[in-house]
Amino acid sequence: MKMNYFVFGTNNKEKAVAFYDALFDGCGLNKIQSEGRMTLWGNEEFMFAVAEPFDEKPASNGNGTMLGLHVDSIEEVDRLHNKSLDLGGVSEGEPRIRSSMHSAYVRDLDSNKICFYTSNS
Repeated sequence: MKMNYFVFGTNNKEKAVAFYDALFDGCGLNKIQSEGRMTLWGNEEFMFAVAEPFDEKPASNGNGTMLGLHVDSIEEVDRLHNKSLDLGGVSEGEPRIRSSMHSAYVRDLDSNKICFYTSNS
């Protein structure tokens, strides 16, 4: 078994799509679908989406829920962390070595938590 896709709920799809369009630019995740309540980015290995909840209740971030995205280098961890902040995200942990991996933590515009990390030094 392997993870295939991950979805974050959003209360403002337009702003969320703009955030992730800019964040994923040059990262190998391309927009696959953008219609209705969901926008999806992906490649041959993984898909990510933001969506307005199907039940039409407000989206909320899960306490303890986090998406981890492995990237190729320390520089890419740092770049994505800084780009997230430039796009209006909030830092939850500056880039540094944690448990032998270089990682950084941010929250997106809906307070969903993301970890960018690399095991490459």
